[in-house]
Amino acid sequence: MTPEEMREIALSFPGAEEGMSYGRPSFKVNGKFFTRLRAEDNSMVLLEVPFDEREMLIEAEPGTFHFTAHYKDYPSVLARLEHLHPGSFRAFLERRFRKVAKKSVVKAWEAEQAAAG
Repeated sequence: MTPEEMREIALSFPGAEEGMSYGRPSFKVNGKFFTRLRAEDNSMVLLEVPFDEREMLIEAEPGTFHFTAHYKDYPSVLARLEHLHPGSFRAFLERRFRKVAKKSVVKAWEAEQAAAG
């Protein structure tokens, strides 16, 4: 995935805002962390990923998914941008969006998705 695709996908969620974190693009929804691009390894920080799923992802796609000691106790995974599939990225962000967006915004978004699809 390219940085442009990443940005477009992240900003496609209602209320998503772009900022900077550690000199790299980061995104918030409803004032809460959504995702960010790590400078250290050009990886996206993806939250709402249970530990068992993280282990499965790393085993299945070690070139894409990994984590560092900093993230070991958090339900999250890191995904190398150049290997991350845009559809997978969108699916990870949908999980996080449902967690941090206001319930009314999520319901409206779900209705919009259902009507479009």
